[in-house]
Amino acid sequence: MLEDQKNELKSLFPEQDHNSRRGFLVTTLPAGFAIAVMPVSAQTITTDTDGLTAGEVKIRVADGEIPAYRAMPAKGKNFPVVLVIQEIFGVHEHIKDLCRRFAKKGHYAIAPALYAREGDPSKVENMQALMRDIVSKVPDAQVMTDIDSTLAFAGEHGGNIKKAAITGFCWGGRVVWLYAAHNPKIKAGAAWYGRVVGQPSDLQPKHPIDMAASLTVPVLGLYGGKDQGIPLESLDKMRAALKPGKSKSEIIVYPNAQHGFNADYRPSYGKADAEEAWGKMLAWFKKHGAA
Repeated sequence: MLEDQKNELKSLFPEQDHNSRRGFLVTTLPAGFAIAVMPVSAQTITTDTDGLTAGEVKIRVADGEIPAYRAMPAKGKNFPVVLVIQEIFGVHEHIKDLCRRFAKKGHYAIAPALYAREGDPSKVENMQALMRDIVSKVPDAQVMTDIDSTLAFAGEHGGNIKKAAITGFCWGGRVVWLYAAHNPKIKAGAAWYGRVVGQPSDLQPKHPIDMAASLTVPVLGLYGGKDQGIPLESLDKMRAALKPGKSKSEIIVYPNAQHGFNADYRPSYGKADAEEAWGKMLAWFKKHGAA
């Protein structure tokens, strides 16, 4: 599998030496929160590491290594895997905390740094620069193969990939839909406020709606009715596209929720909706064999 990934990356970036790590701008995870989201809210949730094995690991990918945050119970083995896909701000403290929350429930949670080649989002001060200098340069094909490598790592280090699920937030919510189409062996997905429509480009040739009818992995979409960036009309189109398929995916809209309603460190946080959606996600994973 890694050789296939290496060949794919060579086709994406022929000018880069894929036998070296010179192309990686991020080799370790940042501490704390991204600069662009400071100051953090007083209601920010902090999950401790008591009873957990938690910290940074290195994922071998086709052209080098990327850092990732992993959390799992300190005792036991063969834990169901949850791939945790970062927000637009990268694998900062909030994403790490989400991994610890999963681990407290008995999961092997792992969040790979999917911008490692393009830059460190934790050091970018505003959204415009983040989009221009980092996010717009990340190819979907690269993301898919990096997640493949992350899943393989989990399977080799205490995780049960036969009970694997994927969840993601914001930028990562879109990725959940894409990866569910890419890897039909995943048991379930939960996409939190990720875009489902968009214009195709060289780096993003397809969007979730383009794959909806052929999707076989059940994905639970969790969205906010007051999300200014994801119109309800686009979610209606996604539902219609999913209907003839076999995945039995569902989309839930919380009428009063904003984009980022699970992000407890930001003003957009909606405690009641976030807690209900989190419970629905865990139940969805259990229902579909990922717990």
